[in-house]
Amino acid sequence: MEKKIIEFLKENKETFISGEEISRKLKVTRTAVWKHIQNLKENGYEIVAQPHYGYRLAGIPDRLLPDEISYRLKTKFFGKRIFSYVSTTSTNDVAYMLAEQSMQEGTLILSEKQTKGRGRMGRDWSSPPKGGLYFSLILRPKITPSEAGKITLMASICIAKILRDSFGMDAVIKWPNDVYIAEEKICGILTEMNAEQDGINFIILGIGINLNTDTAKLPKGATSLKCKTRKHVDRIQFLQKLLCELELHYMKIKNFRFEEIITEWRDLSVTLGKRIKVKWRSNLIEGQAMDIDSSGALIVRDDFGFFHHILSGDVSLIKN
Repeated sequence: MEKKIIEFLKENKETFISGEEISRKLKVTRTAVWKHIQNLKENGYEIVAQPHYGYRLAGIPDRLLPDEISYRLKTKFFGKRIFSYVSTTSTNDVAYMLAEQSMQEGTLILSEKQTKGRGRMGRDWSSPPKGGLYFSLILRPKITPSEAGKITLMASICIAKILRDSFGMDAVIKWPNDVYIAEEKICGILTEMNAEQDGINFIILGIGINLNTDTAKLPKGATSLKCKTRKHVDRIQFLQKLLCELELHYMKIKNFRFEEIITEWRDLSVTLGKRIKVKWRSNLIEGQAMDIDSSGALIVRDDFGFFHHILSGDVSLIKN
C-alpha cells in the first residue's frame, strides 16, 4: 500500500493531494492513509502535510530502496527481483547463495555497505555506507567457462559509457575489470561463476562504484564521481541507467554479437598498445598489449615475439 501511495504522490508531485482523494483512489480509509504516511516519513520520505490541502512529496531518502529502484525502471528482466540490505559481508556472497537456490536471472542484490567487500586477486574493496553502489546481478548465460571474461568486459563498457555520456568524464578501461578517470580508479568489477566442464550454471556479476564517497574514505589511487563533479550523485538514477545499459549489452552476448562489444571496448581501453606487465598464474610476462580475442582474453606479445592469450591476470602499465 505504501508503494502505491508514493507512486500516487510522485505522479502529482507538483501539487497537494488530499487524504480523501488518496483514500478514494486506493480504496482505503483516511486513517489508514495517515498511518501509511507516518510510516513513510519514518523511513526517510519527506512528505509535507498541509491542513485543508493534503500531502505533497518533497523528497525521497538517499537509500537504495527496492520500490525506488523499480519505479519506472525500463528493463525487461534486470532488477525485477531486488534484495537490498543496510549491511552485508559482500553482495556477491548473498547473490551466490541465492543463485544456488535457483533464483531467477537478473536478480539484483545491493547493500548500503559491505563489511568484507572484495575485488580480484583477493583484494579488499572499500565499501563505506552511502558512498557508492555495491551490487551484484545473477546471470545465467549459455557460454563456456573460458568465455566468462566476456561478462567483465561488457560491464566495464557500460560503466565507462555512462560516466562519459551522462557526466562528461573521460572514463577509460584497464583490462580486465577496472574503470579509471584521470589515472584514478572509480570502479571495480568482480565476476564469480559456478560451472562444469562444458557449461556455466551461473555467473555473479559484482560491481562497486565510488559515487558520493568523500576523499577521506577513499583508498590511495581511487576517486569518486562526487570528487570529480563536485556534486552529489543520485545513486538510484545512476543505477537505473546502468541496469538498462547492462541488460542491453548482456543481450548482445546472449545473441552472439560479442564482436560489437569488442569494438566498443577497444575504443575505451587504456591497455591496448601499451607496454605492460602481467602476473598470470605463476608467470610474469612483459610485453605489448595487442588486442582481445573472441572470448575476451587479452593478447600480449612478449619480448621474445611470442603471443599469449590471457584469460585472467593482474595487469600493470609500464611507464617509460
